[in-house]
Amino acid sequence: MRALSSVSALCAALIFVSIPARAEDPVETTRHIIEDQITAFLKDDAETAYSFAAPGIKAMYPDKGVFFAMVKKRYEPVYHPGNYAFGRSRSIDNGAMIYHEVLISGRDGKDWTAIYQMMRQPDGGYKINGVQIVPNTDSKGI
Repeated sequence: MRALSSVSALCAALIFVSIPARAEDPVETTRHIIEDQITAFLKDDAETAYSFAAPGIKAMYPDKGVFFAMVKKRYEPVYHPGNYAFGRSRSIDNGAMIYHEVLISGRDGKDWTAIYQMMRQPDGGYKINGVQIVPNTDSKGI
């Protein structure tokens, strides 16, 4: 009996030792970034929302206030969604670029689809490189 418990303990130890640390899934990582930016928008936290923007976006909108005003004006469903849910995702070039479909119910009751383009940065992290938003006329609501 004692030999059996020693073997069980050894097997359990080997299982934990032999499982390599798995790098975080880029699709999940980028999904969290999108969620964090939406949360920042909901809190009217321009600084945090701006921190998720890729360098190309920051070059077009070099000030967080200008960026925030643009989002409020052109991306109202993203800025203050009623509800949202993630749809399909696609990883390109081993995660160098990731696209996320986000289904949004606007506060006005209209449904939208936002396509987020996430770009891996030189440091290995991800930033939001662009968002395309279109009315979702086929949706039955979220």
